[in-house]
Amino acid sequence: MNRTELDRLLARRKLLKASLAGVCAHGAGALGLPLVFGHAAQAMAAAPGRGNRILVVMELSGGNDGLNTLVPYADDAYYRHRPTIGIKPAKLRKIDEHYGFSGGMAGFERLYKDGKLALVHGCGYEQPSFSHFTSMAYWHTAAPNSGGQYGWVGALADAIEPGGTPNFLVNIDETQSLAVRSRGHVPVVFDDPEKFVRKGFHQERPVFDQIAVAGDAASPTQRYLMDVARSAQDASALVRQAWARYKTPVDYGIFPVDLKKVAALIDAGMPTQLYYVAYRHNAFDTHVHQSDVHARQLTYVSDAVLGFMQDLERIGRADDVMLLIFSEFGRRVPENTSLGTDHGTANNMYLVGKPVKGGHYGTPVSLTRLDEGDNLIHTCDFRRVYATAIEGWMGYPRSEALLGGKFEPFPVFA
Repeated sequence: MNRTELDRLLARRKLLKASLAGVCAHGAGALGLPLVFGHAAQAMAAAPGRGNRILVVMELSGGNDGLNTLVPYADDAYYRHRPTIGIKPAKLRKIDEHYGFSGGMAGFERLYKDGKLALVHGCGYEQPSFSHFTSMAYWHTAAPNSGGQYGWVGALADAIEPGGTPNFLVNIDETQSLAVRSRGHVPVVFDDPEKFVRKGFHQERPVFDQIAVAGDAASPTQRYLMDVARSAQDASALVRQAWARYKTPVDYGIFPVDLKKVAALIDAGMPTQLYYVAYRHNAFDTHVHQSDVHARQLTYVSDAVLGFMQDLERIGRADDVMLLIFSEFGRRVPENTSLGTDHGTANNMYLVGKPVKGGHYGTPVSLTRLDEGDNLIHTCDFRRVYATAIEGWMGYPRSEALLGGKFEPFPVFA
C-alpha cells in the first residue's frame, strides 16, 4: 500500500462516516451494539473550539515513586526519611531552589525550562487504596472508592464525539485498558503495528474477509454489520501502513513507551483525538533495591517524552497535542529495609506540550505531616487534572458529568 492508497482509505472512512449517519440507529440499538459511525457536526457542536486537538494519556504502572522523580532536595525531611536511597543534590537536575529531577531526566529538565511541562503536586484521593488493581481502576474510571463501568477516556470520547467516529480512540497495549472502555466507541487496540489484524480463529478468516468486501446489504442491520467489519479491516490496514511509512530522525531513547507509534498515526492523518499508552507490567513497583532500576526507568520515560515532543514539532503538530502522565499511587515516604519503597498515596502528575504553561501547580505535600502509615496526605484530587484536560484542553465544558463532581481546572493553557 502506497501513500495514495493510504489517503484513499482515510477518505473512505470519512465518506462512510458522512453517508451512514443515522442509517442504522434502530438496528444497532436492537442488537445492543455501539454506534461506530456518527455525526462529525454533532461532535464539533458538543465541543466548540476543540478542532484537531489531541490528548495522549500515559500510565506509569506499578506506582511510581514521585519523591525520587521530582526530588524536594531543599527539604531536610526528605533525607531523614531516605538516608540511603535519597538522591543527593549533586546528582539531580535542579529546576529551582527546592526541586530537581532524577539525574537521568534530561528530557524533563529541558521541557520544564522551555516552559512546556506543568507539575501538579500532591495528586490523590480520599481513603486511598494500596492495591494496584483497585487503585488503578479508580484512576481509570475517575471514581475513587467506587469504580465505574466505563473509563474516563472512553466517557470523554462519548461526550465530545457522540456518534462514535471510527478510529477516534486508540489504546496501544497488549490488552484494552479500562480507561478507554466506552459506551459508544470501539477503541482501536493494538500492540505491534506490523502484526495488527482483526483477531479471530483461522476458520473465521474467510468469513471476515467476505463480509468486509460484500456488496449490497439486504437490510440496514446487515449493512451496519458489514460496515463494522470493513471498519475493523480499514483500521488495521491504516495502522500497519502508517507505521510502515513512518520514518523519523528524532531519538526517542532506548524505550519509547509507544509514543513513536502515536506519532506515526498522527503523522499519517488518523482522525484519532484520544490516545492511551502505558509503561506496562507494574514496572514502577520498586520494593527492593530501587535506586538504579527506578533511575533507569525514569530516564527512558524522560527521553521518550522529549523525543515525542520534538517529533511533533517536526511533523507540524506540536500545537495540537498535550500529554498527561500519571501513576496509580506514589510510594511510602520512608525507605524500607530492602532499600526500596512500599505502596503509598499522593503523587505528582504531569502535563506536557507546547500549548502548556509550564511551572508548579497545586500545593506541595508535607514531608513532616504524614498520615499514620507514614504516607503523604494528598493536597489535590486527581480529578482536577482530568478536568483540566477535559475542559481546558479538549474543550468539553461539563467535566462534572464525566468525573462525578465539579473539579476546578488548573489554568495550564493560554
